[in-house]
Amino acid sequence: MKEDTVIIVENLTKNFGDFTAVNNISFEVKKGEIFGFLGANGAGKTTAMKMLIGISNPTSGNAQVAGFDVYKNPNDIKKNIGYMSQKFALYDDLTVKENITFFGGIYGLSRKKIEEKRCQLVEELGLQEIVNELVGSLPLGWKQKISFSVALLHNPKIVFLDEPTGGVDPITRRQFWEMIYKTAHEGTTIFVTTHYMDEAEYCDRVSIMVNGKIEALNTPKKLKEQFKTSTMNDVFLKLARG
Repeated sequence: MKEDTVIIVENLTKNFGDFTAVNNISFEVKKGEIFGFLGANGAGKTTAMKMLIGISNPTSGNAQVAGFDVYKNPNDIKKNIGYMSQKFALYDDLTVKENITFFGGIYGLSRKKIEEKRCQLVEELGLQEIVNELVGSLPLGWKQKISFSVALLHNPKIVFLDEPTGGVDPITRRQFWEMIYKTAHEGTTIFVTTHYMDEAEYCDRVSIMVNGKIEALNTPKKLKEQFKTSTMNDVFLKLARG
C-alpha cells in the first residue's frame, strides 16, 4: 500500500444468492481525503462499507484498509478505524458520559485517557449541561455530533460515516460538516456515504454508485464539467437515467 493511500479496493463484489449488491468496484482513497460515496438508497453503498470495515466478507475481489487485508485482518481494521451509523451509534439508555466511557473502553483506552477525552469533548461540543442526560432524551442533531466525536476517541486513521446527516435540520448538517472538515484537516481520512447530492460538493472526491456499480468517480468540479451541468444532483440524475 502506498504511503499516502489508506484504502485500496480492487474488483470488490458482494452477492446475496442471485442478487449482486456490489458489482466489481475498484477505487483508492488517500490520507486526509474526504471521500464521498454517493448513491440512491439501495445502490450498494452500505454493503460496500460493511465489507471495508470488516463486518461482512466479500464474495470476491480484494481490499486493504489502513494497511490491513479485509479477509485476513478484519480485527486490525476495526482497531484502526472509527465507524458511525445513522441507525446505531450510541446507547439511548446510557448518559452522554456513560457512552463516552463505554466506547472508550471498547477502543482499549485507559481510564486516564478516557477521562481526558471526555473532558475534551465536553469542552469542544459544549456538553456541560447535558453530559449527565440520557442520550435517548437528546435531539437527533446532538446525538449525531456526539456519535461522530465518540468515533474519534481512539484517534483512528479513517472514519467511516454511514448516512451521518440523515434526518437532521440544515443548520445541524452544516455544523456536522464543519466537524468533518476539521477532522480531515488534522489528517484523518473521512469515508462518508450519503444520498444528499448537495453534500457531494463538500467532498474532495466523489464516487457515485448506481445499482451496485461505480458509474463515476472524480472531484465534484470535474464531474460537473464532464456531465455539463452546474449541480451534483444533475450529475446523479444523468447517471441514474443511464
